[in-house]
Amino acid sequence: MRILIDIGHPAHVHYFRNFTGVMRDRGHELFFSVRDKESAIALMASLDFKYKSRGKGGNALISKIFKLVTTDIRLYRMAQTFRPDVMLSYSSPYAAHVSRWLRVPHIALDDTEHAIYGHALYRPFTDVILSPSCYMGPRHRRQIFFSSYLELFCLHPNYFTPDPGIFEKLGLEKGESYTLLRLVAWNAHHDAGQSGFSRGSIMELIRHLERKSKVFISSEKQLESEFEPYLLNVHPSQFHDVLGCASLCIGEGSTTAAESSVLGTPSIYVNSLSVGYCTELEEKYGLCHTLRDPDQIARKAGEILEDVSVGDTYSQRRKKMLSEKIDPTAFLTWFVEAWPDSREVMLNNPDSQFRFL
Repeated sequence: MRILIDIGHPAHVHYFRNFTGVMRDRGHELFFSVRDKESAIALMASLDFKYKSRGKGGNALISKIFKLVTTDIRLYRMAQTFRPDVMLSYSSPYAAHVSRWLRVPHIALDDTEHAIYGHALYRPFTDVILSPSCYMGPRHRRQIFFSSYLELFCLHPNYFTPDPGIFEKLGLEKGESYTLLRLVAWNAHHDAGQSGFSRGSIMELIRHLERKSKVFISSEKQLESEFEPYLLNVHPSQFHDVLGCASLCIGEGSTTAAESSVLGTPSIYVNSLSVGYCTELEEKYGLCHTLRDPDQIARKAGEILEDVSVGDTYSQRRKKMLSEKIDPTAFLTWFVEAWPDSREVMLNNPDSQFRFL
């Protein structure tokens, strides 16, 4: 089978990384088209996968519309050369459009309820949408739900264990407390009207955290010079080691909040946008905490950093979560290899997914 995967964000590389390794071992051929966004290209280069950049995306509305057309054309040319049997993506309109032109199936992952414009661009041209069962948005007739999180594609213990060598790379003693602040660029279409930290509140929070923990910042956007001493300086492929060994993660991005949560690292999600997976990780498992008020954020961070038993507490919460979630990589491998029969199996018997626990 020839599989073309479109990547629009660094997180999408992680979603498909283990799947790609498994499928290559089974004799399938895979090729990636990659948006040149943040660390996506660097991650692809580090993984020794076949890929080609499809260029940068647009930020303003007019540039996004222009990029939609030009990227469709660029991806169509790549696909013509590769000749895929199936296309995969995380809700990519480009992959959806090109798959329809080539008359090959498009299988999309999607866990973002509020991406209304994105849904309108890709869903009419997509054969099936795979979403976590915690998805809170309106259900689509082509949508199939599985009991897991997209973050577990990369971070399920079957595939990943944080490397404690990250402490040395960060210039810390092994086990030394540190907190990661994750800031986003706020230029995605579903970010319109949403907000996180103010510039002043970030520095105030850093000063508060520094009394108890070393602070590192990972940011999608360019920051003012006063934040430069805090910038995280590791290869993108080591980011999950940083998350997994941290004492606390505080961030505006729901993906990073969920990643740290499934690793058992306490997470504070600072965003006016609610998403189903963070809500479930908070309300069902107690691994994530959604807060908006700066005083509440500082208070909760202090409680976590001062609690000597916090590691054991969150480790037990993580174990409970993992016992109830399937290995999504194993599920996706079966779903693609058994296509189109897999679609009918899941529609008629959703509980069949639990063979992948």
